[in-house]
Amino acid sequence: MKFGGGQIVMIAGPCVIEGEDFTLRHARKVAEVAQKHGVAAVFKSSFDKANRTSGKSFRGPGLAEGLRILARVKQEVGLPVLTDVHQPDQCAPAAEVVDVLQIPAFLCRQTDLLIAAGQTGRSVNVKKGQFLAPEDMKNVVDKLREAGCERILVTERGASFGYHDLVVDMRSLLAMRAFAPVCFDATHSVQRPGAQGNASGGDRALAPALARAAAAVGIDALFCEVHEDPDRALSDGPNSLTFPAWDALVGEVLKIRRALGA
Repeated sequence: MKFGGGQIVMIAGPCVIEGEDFTLRHARKVAEVAQKHGVAAVFKSSFDKANRTSGKSFRGPGLAEGLRILARVKQEVGLPVLTDVHQPDQCAPAAEVVDVLQIPAFLCRQTDLLIAAGQTGRSVNVKKGQFLAPEDMKNVVDKLREAGCERILVTERGASFGYHDLVVDMRSLLAMRAFAPVCFDATHSVQRPGAQGNASGGDRALAPALARAAAAVGIDALFCEVHEDPDRALSDGPNSLTFPAWDALVGEVLKIRRALGA
């Protein structure tokens, strides 16, 4: 999977693995939408969500079972796969299965984690911390390159704005693109961290507008969490898109890119 160079890549899937059949079903839907629009796609889902608001929240099936399921996605659906890693010792086993290792925003400055991910030889996507200026991502990218990583993606996912809210500064896409290909995370950017007390809230209706704006600024990848029934999702439901909404958004983003190209 190549990020940058003119094409746009769609990264999509449910926040967390909710079961084997569930994950395969969602991966097939991602593949169908990507094929419909003739666009490259990466399937995203996490084997563990270690940064949930509450300790009682669903985290996922764990490393071994989650990687087994993601291996089936690659084999049976044929999409490249992306998943989160939270600890250095997860990187090597995850890299045996997935194509892209993702560093969560809260962990974007963890040097040992970045080095372990960078040394695997896989592509690494780092989400910019909600607390970080876009220019600060240069140091993150430098750590990965010093570890030998040659395929790096950096992702904008909103910046903390007071309590329980995020805002997106589209200038960050331009700033970070000076360091590496850039991705925009449309669904986490409309998240409201911790707003439901024991879980994060969000407003998925706002995600398409931000994605269209990011496409106009210029991005190499678009990240969206999608779920067949977001209101029943076990993680990030309030900001996840339905498949029809994501399908329509992919079409809109591609129209914007074609218009800019013309």
